[in-house]
Amino acid sequence: MGHKCFISFKTEDAYYKEEIQKWSEKDKVDMIDKSLNTPIDSDDEDYIMRKIRKDYLADSTVTIVLIGVHSSEYLGKEEQKYIKRELQASLYNGVNNTRNGVLGVVLPSMYTSIYKGSEICSVCGSSHNIVAINDWTTIREFSANYYLDDKHKCYYAEEDRYCVLVKWDDFKLNPNFYIDKAFDKRTDSIIRKSKGISKIK
Repeated sequence: MGHKCFISFKTEDAYYKEEIQKWSEKDKVDMIDKSLNTPIDSDDEDYIMRKIRKDYLADSTVTIVLIGVHSSEYLGKEEQKYIKRELQASLYNGVNNTRNGVLGVVLPSMYTSIYKGSEICSVCGSSHNIVAINDWTTIREFSANYYLDDKHKCYYAEEDRYCVLVKWDDFKLNPNFYIDKAFDKRTDSIIRKSKGISKIK
């Protein structure tokens, strides 16, 4: 049986969410889709988020975050309130809500903004890939859980991250591999350093 996945996305990136759902229907990806497909008919933000948490996130195990040009923290708290709270709920570990694995899928429009090539490290002399996960490329709930370990390190290995990151083109070649990878993070030792929140409004 597949993992129960919730897809967090901006309206402008709905095409990619729909593509993933088509893969699920065609058995290309082994997942049970828990995504919100129809807007909740309410103007009450708190009610909407309670409904999302209860009906969509409560029994999901992996949150797939689509990272496009409209997904960054710098766009403002009001603009990002829903995806921020969806990710906060995904990272929360408490009564009736266990922490989800988090898979960030970088959409093609963001490749050059996030993947900056490589450079020789002045500390260790090795070549490191530069991956720009910050407030200009993602919401803070994602970036804070991507680079987690000692800030004095000159590079971060896979075991230093709670969030998993993949380019759209790689994800669509083997979605199950990356969903499994995010799911497995839920029991990885890095979970002790993940930055969830103690309370959700």
